[in-house]
Amino acid sequence: MLESLRDLRRNALGDGFSGHGQNMTQQINRRSIWTLIFVDLFARVSYGFARTPLLALYAAFLGAGPEMIGVVGAAATITGVVLKLPAGAISDVIGRRIVLLAGLVIFATGPFLYVLADSPASLMGVRFFHGLATAIYGPVSMAAVAALAEGRRGEYISWLSNTKILGKLVGSFLGGLILSAGLVQMNLLSLEGLAKLFDGSVLAGLEYTKDDFVQAYYICGGMGALALVLGLLVISGKNLGETPDEKKKTFAGVWKKFSGGIREMVSNVRVLVASGCEGVQNLTVGVIEHFLPIYAVFGAGMTAFEACLLYASQAITTIACKPMFGRWSDQRGRKGVIVLGMLLCAAPFALIPWTVDFWTLFALCLVFGLGEALVTSSSAALVTDLCEKRHLGAAMGVFGMVHDTGHAAGPILGGFLILAFAPSGAPAAEKLADAEPYRIAFAIISGILVLYTLAFAMMREKDNPGETTS
Repeated sequence: MLESLRDLRRNALGDGFSGHGQNMTQQINRRSIWTLIFVDLFARVSYGFARTPLLALYAAFLGAGPEMIGVVGAAATITGVVLKLPAGAISDVIGRRIVLLAGLVIFATGPFLYVLADSPASLMGVRFFHGLATAIYGPVSMAAVAALAEGRRGEYISWLSNTKILGKLVGSFLGGLILSAGLVQMNLLSLEGLAKLFDGSVLAGLEYTKDDFVQAYYICGGMGALALVLGLLVISGKNLGETPDEKKKTFAGVWKKFSGGIREMVSNVRVLVASGCEGVQNLTVGVIEHFLPIYAVFGAGMTAFEACLLYASQAITTIACKPMFGRWSDQRGRKGVIVLGMLLCAAPFALIPWTVDFWTLFALCLVFGLGEALVTSSSAALVTDLCEKRHLGAAMGVFGMVHDTGHAAGPILGGFLILAFAPSGAPAAEKLADAEPYRIAFAIISGILVLYTLAFAMMREKDNPGETTS
């Protein structure tokens, strides 16, 4: 981690020892990588602001039950399942720059559509559109970093992945703060105003209004617009790890490269198995993002701000540890890191619905974040190890598709399991407040994660991509 921080310092100050051609190329690559990471951060803050805890509470405000909250939460991720693979493959053909900018346009425009939602169904439609941003942008930015990082992919992909988590963390914090505090209704500089952020009994009597959510999503849209402006200013002219390809000049060449990249990646069992590790782990991530805020507010009597602090404990741990674990996997191999991480996610996840104490939940989320750091620092890097450089975009598209399949399936599965075990005929608010359905649902999903982990760990070495090193 210290060496990575020194890289960042040299990036800012310039490297006076890069006189030779190879060193100069490495310096340019580092600058391009950090440029991509910088733009990605602002886009992810906006996207995270729109999602946790704001989205689930907005869906509940509009009258959604647990199953519809899960579907709304998964809507944006479903677009990634469908589009990340073609987006990554297309970027291999037409170039990464234009695809990245297209994604940034949606980051900027999507948040303003939330204010038009007046039902769970219309909110789901907005989420589908907003999800196009990450579906288009995500695999292409990761492919660019993988191409530029060469032998340090685990480390630099971890830094890029950290921007997603940091963006979600900052966005979640701002969304929860604005919604809980009202900002226009409370004086946060007073002790009384600060106390209300942590007093669920006070806020229980303060019903949210549509204006509370509209205010939050306007701020969210402003952040997305800032990301687009930054992208227009700094991405143009940057080295994004691309090489000239004369086949791009003919339709036949374009189609051959596009279809060949997709065909090669979807038929690569090792790539699919490696991607599946993060896909299955993302079942739990999707549930936590959309049902931890609901459980914390409705089941444990906390405020939206406390709910976002629970998420923060997970996110901060992941951010702090991922680059170190990424370098560890670069040096020691990926399999052991992934297996340990998945088990560290499964245990605290199953225990979350068994407590209503804030600090216990905080500690469980912290351990979950440690496990997430282990898995996500290694799985994407493992996929890039298993494919040719010319197909990195398609490989990241496959990885993103599997990743998003798990991420989308998590809240849908969680929502329907909670509904299935909730008291029949009870009002939606009562179903959301009963802890027992959460305990059963979380235990079932945790069991799925453990079973996949055991299967991955027992695979023969020749079939198991986890032993591949950079």
